[in-house]
Amino acid sequence: MRRGTSERVSAESDIKVEVDLAGGPVEIKTGVGFFDHMLTLFAFQARIGLKVTAKGDTWIDAHHTVEDTAIVLGAALTEALGDKAGIERYGESRVPMDETLASVVLDFSGRPFTVFRASFKNPKLGDFDTELAEEFFQGLSRSARMTIHAEVLYGSNTHHMIEGLFKALGRAVRQAVAVTSEGVPSTKGLIDQ
Repeated sequence: MRRGTSERVSAESDIKVEVDLAGGPVEIKTGVGFFDHMLTLFAFQARIGLKVTAKGDTWIDAHHTVEDTAIVLGAALTEALGDKAGIERYGESRVPMDETLASVVLDFSGRPFTVFRASFKNPKLGDFDTELAEEFFQGLSRSARMTIHAEVLYGSNTHHMIEGLFKALGRAVRQAVAVTSEGVPSTKGLIDQ
């Protein structure tokens, strides 16, 4: 079916995510405007249906909402992929955003690992602390059990840099989840869960 749903309720957040790898509506409501914008761009570039409803302790800051959303999104992606039979598995994308060039390379390997190379001049975009971009990528990698290498090769505008990363992530996910064969894409015959 290539659909996944996940929920997480804690003292810090209440989050529900629905993913449809075949496409569908995109409805994002996290209470963090810039983050909503990034998730919408991610879903559009991934060509997936994505519904995210998040209520978090944003009166503190957006940290718990962003990190926990990444965790729940990763779990929904994992459910949607099942045993990963037939998927391409690897994905890569470079996205230009005016003066910025961002790159994401990933592997739905079953082994979570994140390399994040970007530094931002502007510490905040709206109510989004820019250091949370890395927290999102790390949380997604752990929960979806995938390897992600994300990098801003160059750039100066913080908005463009983070937007480039989220767009590149979406395009890399689109490539990696595409069904291109029949078996599990591993010489082992399985991808570690």
